[in-house]
Amino acid sequence: MFPPFFISQFYLSSAIFVFNVSVISVFMVKNNSFMSYEKAVEAAEYIKSKYEKEIKIAVVLGSGLGAFADDLENAVKIPYEEIPHFARSTVEGHAGQLVLGEVSGIPVAVQQGRFHFYEGYEMPQVTFPVRAFGVMGIENLILTNAAGSVQTSFKPGNLMLIRDHLNLMGTNPLRGANDERFGARFPDMTEVYAKDLQEIVSEEAAFIAQERFEKGLDEKLSTFLRRGVYCALSGPTYETPAEIHMYRFLGADAVGMSTVPEAIAAKHQGMKVLGISCITNMAAGITDEPINHEEVMETGAKVAEVFKELLRRVIIKIV
Repeated sequence: MFPPFFISQFYLSSAIFVFNVSVISVFMVKNNSFMSYEKAVEAAEYIKSKYEKEIKIAVVLGSGLGAFADDLENAVKIPYEEIPHFARSTVEGHAGQLVLGEVSGIPVAVQQGRFHFYEGYEMPQVTFPVRAFGVMGIENLILTNAAGSVQTSFKPGNLMLIRDHLNLMGTNPLRGANDERFGARFPDMTEVYAKDLQEIVSEEAAFIAQERFEKGLDEKLSTFLRRGVYCALSGPTYETPAEIHMYRFLGADAVGMSTVPEAIAAKHQGMKVLGISCITNMAAGITDEPINHEEVMETGAKVAEVFKELLRRVIIKIV
């Protein structure tokens, strides 16, 4: 027979274990409620009710790159607060609305502003628009962002075609219970960014560079497009020089605070993903200059015309 002290300790330990399991279970349910399939369907149906044409391409615009949405034909603008279960954009340079319209007659859905992990949102909230896009039947997702260059050969104003990524955000958007209606429990990430879409971007960028040189807009013929690995970090602080040194050692070419969660969620749902970074600044320690958000916005505005023309041509070629 066990002594009373042992029995009491046993029951106490059992109670603590049950409590911990309950807390974890509640957290998982709460954490995944934002990404429930039913809520994604509700958001998708609302969006479709505002626009009758079938959409196969969605674009997410990063900091300072929102002007692209202003040029859509027959545009319908929906503030995020009107869409069921959408979060709110709180960052300067993110208008906080979904714009449905056309690019040369091709229907597109454009997020003019995204949700970031550093804003305090949970990953299911960050990726929820992508979940809704997938349920709508959207097949191609173009992700854009403002990024800091880790490579000295990249310059502010360059665009970087994302060929792969490093997820150093400390979490994964698929963590928690998996709904097979979205995708498999363990999705393959060998080719997150579709190679055929990358080739379209590369070709169109070369055409634009040639045209700009022939028109005298650029003094010499040189490509503005680079290829590289995007490293996603949680933010909101910019990186230290020591951290940048480590990321470069790991194979990163540019750093930022977005894109990867959306790319993972889209791949999970079977969507084709394309990623383009606008290099807005040199990362910490590459130069002696401090980094600030105003610089990010200014560089985005400077490359707006080239960026918009590239996106327009790519969308036409994808369809």
